[in-house]
Amino acid sequence: MDLGKIGKYIAKKRQENNYTQESLAEKLGVSNRSVSKWERGVCLPDANNIGKLCKLFNISYNELFSGEDLKKADYEKKAEEILKEFSRIETAHNKKLLLYEYILGFITTVFFLALILAVSYAEMPTIAKIALSILGFILFITSISFCIKIETEAGKYKCEHCGYLYIPKYSSVYFAPHLGRTRYMVCPKCHKKSWQKKVA
Repeated sequence: MDLGKIGKYIAKKRQENNYTQESLAEKLGVSNRSVSKWERGVCLPDANNIGKLCKLFNISYNELFSGEDLKKADYEKKAEEILKEFSRIETAHNKKLLLYEYILGFITTVFFLALILAVSYAEMPTIAKIALSILGFILFITSISFCIKIETEAGKYKCEHCGYLYIPKYSSVYFAPHLGRTRYMVCPKCHKKSWQKKVA
């Protein structure tokens, strides 16, 4: 996806529809800087503003993401290219989130074990040992819960029986027996329990 091309297209359509950056920003309820960033290809508008832009400029989502006016014959081909690009971006984003989950989980576990060792062998009052142990446990559980939240929402799980891809409820992932990122859960489609693998 060419952000620069999309930005130039937004600028072109804005000018064709007699909007300044300021008047367009006001119409959309965003800052002038946001419109400027879109037109310079720094970032895309959020989903809500994409819809508003398409309506204001009387263009399709397909045309906006292609960064050009399209003939009817080109619609299907461009739509397929855009869907593939979004799928690639989503996969890359999910892989990055899952990497962050690994890093956070590793750091948290090392910190917790180091704290337990320190509390076990350091010379300090018993009340301080108890307080540090409780604090360490709370931090550990909070961090692991956050890691599971990332795992739940980044990518999908695949049912071993029917091959259905889905995002489960957080509670299902949290309480499911697991081996790494493979969890023993009930598929919402076929309703069978199986070891379901995370697919980024």
